[in-house]
Order: sequence, then C-alpha cells, then structure tokens
Amino acid sequence: MNPLRLISLVALAAALPACNGKPSSSSDNSSAPVGQDSAAHAGLVELAAAFVPITLEAGTHEAEYVDAYYGPADLKAKAEAKPRSRADLETAAKAAVVRLDREVIPGLTDPDDLVRARALRDFYQAAATRLAMIGGQGFSFDDEAQGLFGVKPQLKPLSHYDAILAGLNDLVPGTGALPARVDAFNERYAIPKERLQRVFDAAIAECRKRTMKHFTLPKEESFKLEFVTGKPWSGYNYYKGNYHSLIQVNTDLPIRISRAVDLGCHEGYPGHHVLNLMIESKLARGKGWREYEVNPLYSPQSLISEGSANFGIDLAFPGPERLAFERDVLYPLAGLDPKTAETYWKVQQATEALTGARLTIARMYLDGEINRAKAVELSQKYLLLSPQRAEQSVGFTDHYRSYVINYGLGKDMVQAYVDAAGPDATTRWKRMEHVLSDAVIPADLLKR
Repeated sequence: MNPLRLISLVALAAALPACNGKPSSSSDNSSAPVGQDSAAHAGLVELAAAFVPITLEAGTHEAEYVDAYYGPADLKAKAEAKPRSRADLETAAKAAVVRLDREVIPGLTDPDDLVRARALRDFYQAAATRLAMIGGQGFSFDDEAQGLFGVKPQLKPLSHYDAILAGLNDLVPGTGALPARVDAFNERYAIPKERLQRVFDAAIAECRKRTMKHFTLPKEESFKLEFVTGKPWSGYNYYKGNYHSLIQVNTDLPIRISRAVDLGCHEGYPGHHVLNLMIESKLARGKGWREYEVNPLYSPQSLISEGSANFGIDLAFPGPERLAFERDVLYPLAGLDPKTAETYWKVQQATEALTGARLTIARMYLDGEINRAKAVELSQKYLLLSPQRAEQSVGFTDHYRSYVINYGLGKDMVQAYVDAAGPDATTRWKRMEHVLSDAVIPADLLKR
C-alpha cells in the first residue's frame, strides 16, 4: 500500500470537516477523565463525529458504501444533498489517520478512549483505502485486505487442498469427476421452494432460542425474512436500526438443507442481527459513540461481523447437536429422509476444510495470476462446485473483491479468540459477547 502523504498540521486541520448537523439522539456521553489530556480527548470526540458525514458522503460515490445508518435523518439528508468530492473525502480520511496517530492517541490515557481511538483509526484507514479504490487506484490483494479490513491474510497454496480432495473421493458415492459427484449428491438435499418458509422459520427460531440462553437482548428486537432473486450473495442482513433487521435469502440456486441453520445463525442469531443491535445498544446509544451510528461495508468491522457470524454457527450448534436438530426437526419439514442426514452431515464437515481455497483462488484472480475462466475452473475443482455455483462464487469476488477474506479468515480468528477462553460454554459465550458488543478490531483477536 502506498504510504500516506506528508501533510502539514495546518493542511490537516483544513482537510477535516467541522462537526455539524443536528446532535445525535445519543450524544457523546464520554468526558475527559481526570488527569488525561483534554485536548486529545476533545480531538477524539471531534474525529468520531466527523466520521459519520464522511461515510455518508462517500455513500454518494458508491451505492453500497454505507451498509447501515441509524443516526439523525437530517444529517444523512445534508450529507447526500451536498457531498464533497471523492478526492476531498479521501484527503479528509487520510488526514484523520495522521491526526489520530500524531495528536490524539499519544495523548490519551483512559483505556476506554484508547480502545475507541484505535478502532476509529482503523475505520478511517479503511475509508481512505476504499475511496482511493473508487478513484481507480489499484492495490494488491494483500494490501487491499490490510487497508480495508485491518489484516494481511496468510493463505495456503492450492496444493495444500489436494490431500483433502483425495480423502473426499472415498466419502462421496458414485463415479466420475469429484466436483460433479459432490454437487449431484448435495442437490439431493435441496429444500423444495414451497417448504423454504417453514424450514427457515424453524431454523431461525432455534438459533434465537440457543442465543437467548446466553444473551439478554432488547425486548423490542425483531427481524423480517424475505426470499429474493438476482443477487450476488446467498444471504444478507440489512440492519435498519432500533433493533430491527431485514434478512434476505437468495433463491437463484436451490437452497440445501444445511443452509437453513447456516443463514439462520449467520444473518440472525448470534450473527449480524445480534451484533448490530448490541453495537447500537451498547456503543451508539449507551456510550454515545457516534461513529457506530454508521456502518461502512468496507471496514475492519466487517471482518469481526462476518467472522463472528460464521463462528456463531458452531458456537450455537456444537458438534452433533446440529446434526440432531437438522435430522429430527428440519428434515421432516423439508420432506427429506432423516435416515440420510448423517451421511450428508459428514460430507459437509469434510468439505468445510476446503474453505481456505476460495481465498487463495480470489487472490490469484484479483492479482492477475489467473483469468476469470481459470478462477471458475479452480473453484469447481477445489470448492467442489457445479459450473453455475462456481460462476456465482467468482461473481461474488468480482463484486466484493478482497471482502471474501472476512468469512473464512474472520471465522478462524474469532474461533481462535473464543477457544482461548477454554471449554466452559458460559465463558465462551461471554467472550463472544465481548466480540459482538465492544469496540473490537481484528488485531484484538490475535491477543489471546
């Protein structure tokens, strides 16, 4: 990644926007602790407030830039009515990083402020990177991931996955090429469209029930489930604020029985819906940290969000508990034979070990080592996908680029962090709650 330009302190001050707009319904509740540099604390509060209009204005330059916003409506309207240029926003974001590094973080002593400032610094760095990308600047896959999501992935070569493929040869029945056999086997477990609603309702209800055993959520929390088509993703959570989410499931391709629990946990409980409402409740409302009223799609928070959502599946349904629930509850609702559930479950467990291959293929493709046709071919071989599903996988990479690291790598990082708490379920869920509701950044997950 290109180093930040050296900017004078005068230029830095000029580049940063004034904090304007109607005060938030939850104004910043923090005040400089006794003995702390009040100027550093004031700078932190100023930069936190400035992050919101910068993000909202950036959303006028890229349609998907803002993933969620639940701050004052008039601030959003003002930002969209007269946004700064992309270049000016990039300069402001870079200036904020420098100011945090030089003036703010060195002067802070309160632990809460330091945690907040370091997270805010990474948010601004991600904004600067994404705005540069919108302007046409190219980055290597690794540098892009570092700039946007705060981590440089260490990926395995595709040859690492050859032994896993060899093991799957004996597990999946039939003859012919392994990807075709696995796809044909998996298709036998597709949920009929007329049964999708009842299967997903049951899956999400169980995900919520298991999550509520460990978390206390606002009584007014809710979600709406929709089935849609024509999307580059399989599922999406649109967080609307006030503890409500719209969860959409893409039905372009047949949905297999395993995806009900996957998406129920990932998009709902204890995944995106829970993380977003906890952030709103604890940070945006509870502490008045205004930067958490807006959620950019390309941010270190996305690695936390996607990683915790994927690991949340295993946390809520450890080991054979998932198999038992799917076999005894979901299979009958889907009209599938429960006697075959264990065989399907074993294949899914085995193919999980191939997840990292998707990231390696994405890096090779985006760095220009292979063309798109080769990326589709390798996705079929190493992810055991049909041509149609391989096209969808590479299409996601076309659209979201290095965002793909947040699923596999993010899950590994969150899992390692929670596993470090030991085997006690209560302790593990407590550590997960910290990941979901505090100002955690990817670097924090490496601290055991």
